[in-house]
Amino acid sequence: MGANAIHSADDARRIARRRLPWMVFDYIDGAAGRETGAVRNRAALDAITLRPRILRDVSQRSLATSIFGAPTERPFGIAPMGMCNLSAPGADLMLARLAANYKVPHGVSTVASTPLEKIIEVADGHAWFQIYFTGDGSGTFKLIERARQAGYQTLVLTVDVPEVGRRPRELRHGFKMPFRIGPSQFIDFALHPRWSLSSLFKGKPEMANFQMPGYEFDRTESRARADWDTLTAMRDAWPGKLVVKGVLDPEDAQMLKTKGVDAIQVSSHGARQLESAPSPFAMLPVIREAVGPDFPLFFDSGLRSGEDALKALVSGADFTFFGRILQFAIAAGGEAGLNRMWEVLSDEMSIAMAQTGMYNLNAGKNE
Repeated sequence: MGANAIHSADDARRIARRRLPWMVFDYIDGAAGRETGAVRNRAALDAITLRPRILRDVSQRSLATSIFGAPTERPFGIAPMGMCNLSAPGADLMLARLAANYKVPHGVSTVASTPLEKIIEVADGHAWFQIYFTGDGSGTFKLIERARQAGYQTLVLTVDVPEVGRRPRELRHGFKMPFRIGPSQFIDFALHPRWSLSSLFKGKPEMANFQMPGYEFDRTESRARADWDTLTAMRDAWPGKLVVKGVLDPEDAQMLKTKGVDAIQVSSHGARQLESAPSPFAMLPVIREAVGPDFPLFFDSGLRSGEDALKALVSGADFTFFGRILQFAIAAGGEAGLNRMWEVLSDEMSIAMAQTGMYNLNAGKNE
């Protein structure tokens, strides 16, 4: 079992569900409310078909592309995910090594388990720093400056969490950060000894980026003060590329373009915030039309295969990002499981390209 048993994202999730404590699995897997938002986005992805083409020479295929002018070996990267080390010790750095190997962006979460300086070092520079605007913003701008000094060249402002969404699966387990272990958590961990022995004995996972003088972070603190002036201040403070993540409305997308952001990431935060949000995949072509053909547009949320990612690319995205399934692969098989999952995603996309007459990501994209 483990890495060799991963032939799809569903395999990774199934094995992870067995190995992870219930509260950790549900933290990674859960969505807002009754989780109908996640179902709706999956239905939108499943409803779209690709166009099979025949008798085209697709014997030599390339998954290479570029992002902000830098070459990448895949058209998909790693979405920012908080507390990845809950899936296995050292998960953040496994993801960083993967990013370095394939020259793709690793989204480093504000609430990563590993200091942002260490991650960009291991990722060989292929890391973007994701930021939330919290409270009055004083701590936010301290973290932005820290990321700049660490060498980050791309900042990802996540804007779809003015308040943290209610995820009942988390609430039922009493999931909190910083990590607290009560009687129910103790029983949960005792019933999953492999995870407990490898994870808790190495120290409780913590939010590493907030261990700096004069800064306290509350995961549930309101982020509702952020407005368009906040964006302007962040644009002025950040000399590199600025991506705004969590956009689902075409009017907002048009406004962001006029405000000087460098790219927009269409995303519902994996359906973790607003159950009634529209499907990000359904909104992708609408937002593409709103911002025009040349504006950089990225996509995440609900992607489960290389074929899913190809659907997003032919529907208007320039680049895509995977999230949960990479954590499941780590939980299922460690770093070998992560590498195996990445190979599966690559094979799925390459085969789908062959079936649709594409030898690279431009050939056939708009046909």
